[in-house]
Amino acid sequence: MTAQTPSHGFSKFKVLLIEFALAMGGFGIGTGEFAIMGLMPNMSADLGITEPQVGHLISAYALGVVVGAPLLAILGARLFRRHLLILLMAFYTLGNIASALAPTYESLMIFRFIAGLPHGAYFGVAALVAASLVPANQRAKAVSRVMMGLTLALLIGNPLATMLGQSLNWRYAYYFVSIVAALTAILVFFFLPLNRDEQRNSPLHEVRAFRGAQLWYALAIGAVGFAGMFCVFSYLAPTLLNVTGVDENWIPIALAVFGLGGFVGNILGGWLFDRLQFRSVGWLLIWSAGVLMIFPTATASIWTLLAVCFMVALMSALGPALQTRLMDVADEAQTLAAASHHAAFNVANALGPWLGGLAITAGLGWQSTGYVGAGAAVAGLMIFLMAWRQENSVTPVAAEAGDA
Repeated sequence: MTAQTPSHGFSKFKVLLIEFALAMGGFGIGTGEFAIMGLMPNMSADLGITEPQVGHLISAYALGVVVGAPLLAILGARLFRRHLLILLMAFYTLGNIASALAPTYESLMIFRFIAGLPHGAYFGVAALVAASLVPANQRAKAVSRVMMGLTLALLIGNPLATMLGQSLNWRYAYYFVSIVAALTAILVFFFLPLNRDEQRNSPLHEVRAFRGAQLWYALAIGAVGFAGMFCVFSYLAPTLLNVTGVDENWIPIALAVFGLGGFVGNILGGWLFDRLQFRSVGWLLIWSAGVLMIFPTATASIWTLLAVCFMVALMSALGPALQTRLMDVADEAQTLAAASHHAAFNVANALGPWLGGLAITAGLGWQSTGYVGAGAAVAGLMIFLMAWRQENSVTPVAAEAGDA
């Protein structure tokens, strides 16, 4: 197979159509996940709750991802990937319609949890489909192209949802997400052919194959090391209003800058992993810790804050890097591992706002989220070093055993 030939014999145009359909789902999911962050002041006022309580809605969604990713991946193991993707997007559509209609804070908490259930399984299956369409040495780039929908949600979807919520009502943001999710199901139906030769596993087979220290190390790096970005991003809107002292019209602009950084970081992550492999994760965590430490000192000026927001968002490069790493170490538990990657990242999405909320409630200030986030990135780096040491210590022993 040449480097230019897709593995299923599809034309490049057909592959692009499939990737576009899958990325559209990422755009809808990303917008639904991050919309709260831009509308935190609006939702706080409308629901009569504090902004840290709005942060708990973010954590409820993230908990839904953590629960739903492995559960739905296991239950859907016998389904064809095309059918599973359509069902997951239909589920996501209904979850966001329910969120838009939620009458109380408590019911919204429940519906955000439900909406989060299909998130991880969708991204995991979409990543496997994307990787199957290209040669092995281009997998990380293919995954990053599908994940581009998620970063475009940061760049376009989230600012758009914020402006929609500010001008009308926060509920319209979730109606918008529902429309995008329904459109994704339609695009997958038309663009992704049914592959009846596709390998499918029994749920028990996936669970039995889900083992190995390197797999769990990769998940732990995502769960802990990525929490720093969510810690800062979750409280960016109130930081702009209460620390930087700008008008709320700056919130969509800051979110767009953050989204641009996420877009660039996503491309960078695929490129770095294809070249440096697992080492790229270590370098990205070092970068993350450095820029998060700078964040608190940048909050005094809107211009320095925007610059550092872009740099913090480059942390999204960890997404395609860790997703591809899991494909390398997951053996026969590919679907479960790929979905669990997003469960791990949403542990970070729950952990970041929770830790940041603790610091803010303790009176350390909105900008303290940067220091808290840097601590999480350093913890992720420690896990990476443990994984690196374990992987490189096994190889020489195995080689000596082979020589004997």
